[in-house]
Amino acid sequence: MTELPPQQPSGTPPQWTPPAPPAGSTQPPAGPFAAPPAQTSVMPAVPGAPGTPGTPTKKRAIGRTGLVAAVLAGALVAGGTAGVGGAAIYDALAGDGSSGGAHTPATSQVVDAKAPEGSIEKVSAKVLPSVVKIEVTSQQGSGSGSGVVISSDGTILTNNHVVELAANGGTVTVDFNDGTKASAEVLGTDPLTDTAVIKAKGVSGLTPITIGKSANLTVGQSVVAIGSPFGLDSTVTTGIVSALDRPVNVGVDQNGAATVYPAVQTDAAINPGNSGGALVDLNGNLVGINASIRSGGGASSEDAGSIGIGFAIPIDEIYPIVEQLEKGEQATHAQFGISVSDAPEAQNGQTSVTGALVQEVTQGSTAQKAGLEKGDVITKVDDHVITGSDSLVATVRSYRPNDEVEVTWSRNGDVHTEKVTLDSDAS
Repeated sequence: MTELPPQQPSGTPPQWTPPAPPAGSTQPPAGPFAAPPAQTSVMPAVPGAPGTPGTPTKKRAIGRTGLVAAVLAGALVAGGTAGVGGAAIYDALAGDGSSGGAHTPATSQVVDAKAPEGSIEKVSAKVLPSVVKIEVTSQQGSGSGSGVVISSDGTILTNNHVVELAANGGTVTVDFNDGTKASAEVLGTDPLTDTAVIKAKGVSGLTPITIGKSANLTVGQSVVAIGSPFGLDSTVTTGIVSALDRPVNVGVDQNGAATVYPAVQTDAAINPGNSGGALVDLNGNLVGINASIRSGGGASSEDAGSIGIGFAIPIDEIYPIVEQLEKGEQATHAQFGISVSDAPEAQNGQTSVTGALVQEVTQGSTAQKAGLEKGDVITKVDDHVITGSDSLVATVRSYRPNDEVEVTWSRNGDVHTEKVTLDSDAS
């Protein structure tokens, strides 16, 4: 069982410590109440792409790659600043490696704007002008990812791990679909949701993407992913929604803050470089930001790539945060005020309850007011079934501070249900 320290009281930003191996030992948290895996492996960057700052360990690669990302085995990790070319890798295999390779050529697109409504051609014609390639350089390395235009004057949504390298004096350049370029500045970032907003300088008349609703998605629905895998800008891939509300834990940064979200899983091909790009429905509406993948090969070399299991952050979860970052405000998140771990499995024929086991309750928190105690197992939040600590943190992250939710938990075989108002981590 992995145990987590308590959250800070409301009004104090939560602090967590990095994970410690080995598996089976007590570990610190990877989120408000989620535990990261213990083992780590190393994922190389694609040519010219740096690794992920802020992961528990870092290594430097020799040659073109800059920083090499440390990947949590069995977890999704922001795979390289500027996306390790922009994508994250989820891999259960360990291994070291460095990447090299030739320069990836630019591409051009021919799209039939007269294609029928609902066709991939029509979606591509609508969305391609709204998706950009983002290049980041600094003394630590360089790399590229993707982004989505959300205002005609150059506001662009992307992943935090795509632009994180630019935080200490790096430069950001945006490559638009029409072949033009512009420098950009970072308006704000939120590592907890892997979200960043940047602003291209001196541009106007851009085509903003249409914001959709991820809550309207259904399993089996067709979707389209657009981005710059391996630096190949304006690449279109298609697939379906494979699952919804998939708890995705992409690890912790150097401050112990975790990124856990209820992902949209898709089999549309997503590769290093797609991070920050668009996942859209067949109306061309933005329903998610592509952020991570699971890879079937080793975490080393160029073998890491799409095997049809990709993950996007639901747009409904992050858009309120995007609006805060646009205004220069600090991002805020909902929280319960508890520490949890996965509920233990049954032993010696005993009956177990699947859910998130409460380890500690913060004084004055929503959880305490609801009557939650150490040893309780949270099994549902509204209609969301809770299967463990990651499931709980991902679910709570899908809400906003002050939202009212119904929480169900088990205590000594008895079921309790209470409506509670979620706390905020605003400082």
